Amino acid sequence: MPLIKRLPMMRGFTNIFRTEYQVVNVSSLAGLPKDAEVTLQRLEELGVIRNQKKPVKVLGGGELEVSLAVEAHKFSRSAREKIEGAGGSVREIG
Repeated sequence: MPLIKRLPMMRGFTNIFRTEYQVVNVSSLAGLPKDAEVTLQRLEELGVIRNQKKPVKVLGGGELEVSLAVEAHKFSRSAREKIEGAGGSVREIG
């Protein structure tokens, strides 16, 4: 019997260089005051993310009514449109 059939749990491929992002939806930013600066430190204080060492990606789930200055590692296209559509600004961190 071939080795691959004897070890079914070894099938497939696991990318060891994969980057896992902490996901933040736009709806979790909606309760913040107008013109607030949303940094990684602020997100950790609010309990939205667990730690600042992992990269953060903002997704477009939900609605945003207030203008915010948001900084994160990545933004989805819909999140960028919603934040800028509400009068806010987006800044990507290296």
